[in-house]
Amino acid sequence: MPKPLPNFNRMLQLIDEVFATRQDPNQLQVNQTVMKKLAQIHSATLSELADENGPVIWALLIPTTNEVMNDFLAGKISEKDILTKTKPKEKYTCIYLCSVTTLLEYRGKGKSKQLCLDAIKAICKDYPIETLFVWPFTQEGEWLANGLAKACNLLLLKAEFH
Repeated sequence: MPKPLPNFNRMLQLIDEVFATRQDPNQLQVNQTVMKKLAQIHSATLSELADENGPVIWALLIPTTNEVMNDFLAGKISEKDILTKTKPKEKYTCIYLCSVTTLLEYRGKGKSKQLCLDAIKAICKDYPIETLFVWPFTQEGEWLANGLAKACNLLLLKAEFH
């Protein structure tokens, strides 16, 4: 088995530090099963920017329905439930900006925003997306969500239960 590239381990550590997904059973934990389901929903759900040392930015966006979005924002379902309740080939009208993980030396350069914009545009080609929603964990994440919504002319809704 090949040794993981150095950035891969740094990205996993950053996810643990910011999102603490392993300690929260309600958060989505990306594994092979989750990745397969995401790919069935849309090919642009997972995005990556990498350099010669491996990944430097990971972005996860989930297109879904208004019903799923509203249930999440009302606290009726968990983040994990967004993926469970989103079925492939539904008429998606919104996108959940689930997570964007960026190594420190790549922040503030617009690369995370561009990666997300490309994913949003790809999803919008296939679905009538009107809304972007987010559960912001950091100020930078909130700024990113605001910038994406503005650039794509989408309504932005934020979960307030963090």
